[in-house]
Amino acid sequence: MSAPGLRPSSRAAVPPFAVMSILTRVAELRAAGRDVVALCAGEPSGGAPADVRAAMTTLMAGDVPLGYTGTFGIRPLREALAGHYRRWYGLDVDPDAVAVTTGSSGAFTLGFLAAFDAGDRVALARPGYPAYRNILTALGCEVVELDCGPEQRFQPDVEALAAAHARAPLAGLVLASPANPTGTMVGAEQLAALAGWCRAHGVRLVSDEIYHGITASGDVGSCARAVDPDALVVSSFSKFWGMTGWRLGWCLVPSDLRAAVDALAGNFALCAPVPAQHAALAAFTERSYAEAADAVQTFDAARAVLLDALPALRWGAVAPADGAFYVYAELGDALGRHPDSVAWCAALLESQGVALTPGADFDTVRGGSAVRVSLAAGPDAVAEAVRRILRFQS
Repeated sequence: MSAPGLRPSSRAAVPPFAVMSILTRVAELRAAGRDVVALCAGEPSGGAPADVRAAMTTLMAGDVPLGYTGTFGIRPLREALAGHYRRWYGLDVDPDAVAVTTGSSGAFTLGFLAAFDAGDRVALARPGYPAYRNILTALGCEVVELDCGPEQRFQPDVEALAAAHARAPLAGLVLASPANPTGTMVGAEQLAALAGWCRAHGVRLVSDEIYHGITASGDVGSCARAVDPDALVVSSFSKFWGMTGWRLGWCLVPSDLRAAVDALAGNFALCAPVPAQHAALAAFTERSYAEAADAVQTFDAARAVLLDALPALRWGAVAPADGAFYVYAELGDALGRHPDSVAWCAALLESQGVALTPGADFDTVRGGSAVRVSLAAGPDAVAEAVRRILRFQS
């Protein structure tokens, strides 16, 4: 029992990330001998490319120094990331603008701290990734949720931004394309319009691009840096390259934030995981790019399995998933006797061993009737999950 007067800080009063709680329960069930199909986390089942794994093996057997690096990461990796932007987008990125971080989560924390003051109003789409909302809230920012429904393809538009800005000035906009949980994308024209509005009104654009390269069309997506040099662009090795546990992300830091991010990074984490930094150089081999592209094809196949099953599942509206590896759907009549998607998902996991994520984690207003299905485990896992869900709903 804590001493009188001791308590958690008010900034810690944010909800837990539901996916992590569900993964804990999945681990408990598996430890008890249950067969669980986990479609709750955005974690590609194939893992890191072979060249990355081989590089780590060689690294561990060699004599490469693995002590602290500079706060922005090793120079060869920053240069390789600049080359990646030339390859995918035709962009010339200064390696000095690249900060390697402890996952994209580290990039968001550093970026939000560098760009926004406590009390600043920062807009983001609802439904959306809950960590944006929770990190900003913990930092004392005012989160302005833009209600983005199917008529906006679950993405913000200039009209919604202008309306929110008219009520009280915005300091930032967090944009995700492809988005989590919906998978919808912002096209080049819409991105230019949003970025132009932000620049005209002194609003910082924060562009989450961690799902770039994972699109149904085969397009990598549009980089915000191409239309707004003041944008803070965040990405990661976790999704396209399947390197979730390596905890390696990066951000393109605008020139006016570079000193602030450097100072914050040095105090918060010193540097990103150093073995992962060295091994990640092998993510840019031709074989690694090809392996990652092959994984994207398995996500497409898994999406087709689930979409083909929708009539039998009797679910409601489904977001048009242009990219990422999720399907976000209304449960509709399939919700049955359960009061909301949280209860529905809990019952499904306990009775059938299928782990999905309730929509309430992504949409605090209407998510109680929706679920997010991760396709990252591949088509076979999705097919088995569909069989069990049909049994659960019968």
